Amino acid sequence: MTDTPAATDPQRILRLWHRLDVTVRDLPLALLLLAGSLVPSLHGSGTEIGSLPDRPFDALAAAAVLLQCLPLAVRRRWPALCLILVVLGFGLDQLRGYHLFAGTGLALALLSAGAHLEWRRRLTMLLLSAAYVPFAVALHRLGPGESPAEFATFYIALAIPWGMGAWLRSTRAAEAEHRRRLAEQTRTAERTSIARELHDVVTHHVTAMVVQAEAARYLTAAPERLDQALSAVSDTGRRATTDLRHLLDLLHPDHGTEARTPPAGRLLTLVEQTRRSGQPVEFSEEGTPAESTGSADLVAYRVVQEALTNALKHAAGSPTSVRVCHGETQITVEVGTEGGGAEGSGAGGAAAIGAAAGGGRGLAGLRERVDVLGGDFSAERRPGGGFLVWARIPAGGVS
Repeated sequence: MTDTPAATDPQRILRLWHRLDVTVRDLPLALLLLAGSLVPSLHGSGTEIGSLPDRPFDALAAAAVLLQCLPLAVRRRWPALCLILVVLGFGLDQLRGYHLFAGTGLALALLSAGAHLEWRRRLTMLLLSAAYVPFAVALHRLGPGESPAEFATFYIALAIPWGMGAWLRSTRAAEAEHRRRLAEQTRTAERTSIARELHDVVTHHVTAMVVQAEAARYLTAAPERLDQALSAVSDTGRRATTDLRHLLDLLHPDHGTEARTPPAGRLLTLVEQTRRSGQPVEFSEEGTPAESTGSADLVAYRVVQEALTNALKHAAGSPTSVRVCHGETQITVEVGTEGGGAEGSGAGGAAAIGAAAGGGRGLAGLRERVDVLGGDFSAERRPGGGFLVWARIPAGGVS
């Protein structure tokens, strides 16, 4: 089987054609109409109004042909100039009685003006309508006297291509507005996604650093424990910098399509960091992650991160459990905090976490993330005190 040469590829030829200047693309139609108008057998076979007798082809007829044909090459670049020249040529054609085949160019000029004229469209339409009146009167006097109804019918016939052009223009404008709104929605969605990522990264690490720094204030009498606390603050700061650098890499235009999900073992690292901040956390992970999870791994990581951040904020010191179960088609995450912590204990701590679930960018943002993937999310008080965050995230979802 022989491959088709690139030079004869229809799609390639079409792309090259569209790269040409619009005047070059419109020129063949103008030349084709010009050639047809110069064919002797087509003389006198064009548009005819006023019933004037046919006049032989002469120098003025050639001028009328050129005025009605060549301006069509700029019908999209300069539609107003094209329309004026074609109208002048058409007027000369009809008043002299040539009835040239080039008269077809008037409809094309009106169609192009209706579609591409950018300014003073109504004024142009009014001026053309006003100019038509003396033109019709002159034809009526020069000819055998056609009825006004004939001239009115021809005026309506001229309004049709103008109206078609106006419809094409409005359709293009509506499509452009639709694309603009779609682009704006896409930008808004991207900004929202970036805001969520920044919130998830910054809030968790900064919260951990604040808790660790507060704890260090009470360890001045134990230098070795103070050193451990300050080391934990430094480690958390370095992790925050690393995560922020990774997020900024994702925003870079040259960033590739590598996986956005956190590396394996990040959940355990996240739990260990929370433990070093003074929060007792029990962690269990079951099952084997699917080969292709889409964004499910990242969303699961963010659910655990946000839940632990809220536990540090509103129920510091309360026993917390993290359970992650990997299935063939979904990931289940469950993060529970008991209600008896040192800070924010009991109903007060649970109520605070509940308030975090109800507004802001935290758990409410996670709910949106899970909903996008077609999963389920809940964040509610436990009957016996404390708080429970639960999510079922379909694997293999949108990347």
